[in-house]
Amino acid sequence: MATKTQKKADPATPDFETAMRELEQLVDSLENGDLTLEQSLAHFERGVSLTRICQKSLDAAQQKVDMLLDAGTDSDGELVEFNDLNNAEDGNNDGQ
Repeated sequence: MATKTQKKADPATPDFETAMRELEQLVDSLENGDLTLEQSLAHFERGVSLTRICQKSLDAAQQKVDMLLDAGTDSDGELVEFNDLNNAEDGNNDGQ
């Protein structure tokens, strides 16, 4: 019986901050113009990969922010106080 497993993060995949630092270093190297064509292409290819990693991280962060904002609004789209939100979840809407 085949089971669907969650995809784990690849240990070789850097986190957002690490990917950004490496991307900045690659850009600096490319801008210096001291690389061979092959080195430049390898740097560019790695840069594209790092850009995709960063974009995925940003997309995931945006989803979390959107979920948090959706959880903190009432039916009119108005932000509610944190205590009011907790009371609403408990079924206690009297604000105490």
